[in-house]
Amino acid sequence: MTMGDSDLRKPTNFGTGHLSRRRSWCCSFAVPPASPDARSISSRNHIPAKSQQQRPKLVPCSPQSSKSALNIVNRIDPRRILSPGRVSPIDSDPTVTTMQETETETTQEEEDDAVVVDSTPNLRSESFTAPKIEVTGSGLSEGYDARLSLKGRNGSGVLVLELSSEVLAANSDVFSGLIAEEKKCSSSSSSIGLKNTCRIEVCDVENLGVFRETVELMFEESNVIIKKFMKMGVYRAIDVLEVAAGIKFSRAVLSCLKYLEAVPWTEDEEEKLRRLLGIYSFDDAAVSEILARFNSNETENSQDSLSKKLVWSITSCSDVNPRNELKSLVKGLLCKSSVYEKEQPEINKEDIYRAGKCCVDSLAKLFEEGSSSTSSKKEKPLIESISREVENINWLLEIMIDREIAEEFVEIWGKQKRLVEMHERVSPMVRYEVSRVTGAIFIAMGKRRVQCGGEARAGLVEAWFKPMLVDFGWLQRCKKGLDMREVEEGMGQTLLTLPVKQQYQVFMEWFRWFSKHGTECPNLSKAFQIWWRRSFLRGVESSTCR
Repeated sequence: MTMGDSDLRKPTNFGTGHLSRRRSWCCSFAVPPASPDARSISSRNHIPAKSQQQRPKLVPCSPQSSKSALNIVNRIDPRRILSPGRVSPIDSDPTVTTMQETETETTQEEEDDAVVVDSTPNLRSESFTAPKIEVTGSGLSEGYDARLSLKGRNGSGVLVLELSSEVLAANSDVFSGLIAEEKKCSSSSSSIGLKNTCRIEVCDVENLGVFRETVELMFEESNVIIKKFMKMGVYRAIDVLEVAAGIKFSRAVLSCLKYLEAVPWTEDEEEKLRRLLGIYSFDDAAVSEILARFNSNETENSQDSLSKKLVWSITSCSDVNPRNELKSLVKGLLCKSSVYEKEQPEINKEDIYRAGKCCVDSLAKLFEEGSSSTSSKKEKPLIESISREVENINWLLEIMIDREIAEEFVEIWGKQKRLVEMHERVSPMVRYEVSRVTGAIFIAMGKRRVQCGGEARAGLVEAWFKPMLVDFGWLQRCKKGLDMREVEEGMGQTLLTLPVKQQYQVFMEWFRWFSKHGTECPNLSKAFQIWWRRSFLRGVESSTCR
């Protein structure tokens, strides 16, 4: 082995930075193999000389295709690593930073080069406010006579479009007036043989991508514009419509309205479009079909009538599964917690009470049939009919409680003397269904969701307390959604709101019934203790104080 070969194996430090010692290569290689480490050393040693000899060019590219009439200039990132087997990460290389700074300084020295910083637009923008457009200065440009500078809101980015002033003026009334004014001011520059460039600056742009897409539509045919909107989707098309309306780009506005009228919307898209139609004024003929989706010529009386029809349709429905689905749907629309609360009219309380009263009357007729009939053939249909009417009453009661209009219905339910009388003569398999309504009322009163007068509370307890004691065992076995603990708690709290004299009668009746039937009777021990302390212990203390 010669001295020259030995020298080849020694690591050489070409740069100013410190390099760690590397292991020797096999003598069969004349030079070290091209590893990623070796390439990075070579690149760091030769990049400064390379940047002095050749500067990267600014390459124009179109965001759509090679046929686009826009000239949008972008930088090419010089940091590219092309390794088939291993890709090294891009580190913060000081040499690359020096290269980028050198490019920036060299670029700023040329006056005619257009430097563009294109901020990446979001795919969906919340809103767009038509910004203020100003015209400034004149200069030189190759192939185009208008330069549109878009500046993002809060310094988010800058986008420069080199365009044809004829296309801008032909499609936008706003740009047409600005370009005409600029040409008048630049007549002196034309007289000395200079080619004028109209510079238009748009400030405070919220979404640069949306504005650029809107300008690109100026260079498309009308039938192509609708196809562009189909590719964008409804949400993006509404953003473009807002920009087009701001710059008075009528072709895009009409095409977008035609597209939006032909496709379905989501609720977010509907709210966005509704807000936009409230800000800008559009041609009535073009927007009438879209407004027909929002506005209805129906009066509030007809809306109340619609709610009444829905309620009556559900209470008269005989099929269980559709009825349950419709109950959930209509309850979600009519309840206060609904997302449509701001849009819906107030429910007519009389219509709800009328429907509830009709269900109670039907229930009384069914009980009359059950108390007089001895045929077993009618027992199953009778149970199904009674269960359906009870479910309808409970469903209406939930709507009343949510709307805080259930107080009068509690009074109506407490006056059903005829139904209470027939309760004793009907089979336990049938009559326990009625106590589900009473249990729901007790739960609502115990949770303070229904505030009834003393007379209504007394009438409810007087009429339905004993039937609840009788049916409690059946309710435990066939709950059908009732929480029996809440029923017991609600009964106890309701009894404690009565006058002490009536509490004495009711609690003593419960005590006798509970001693005979045990778990088949509601457990009101907690309320009984409270009543005992109030009536005797605290009563003695208060009389002593007097």
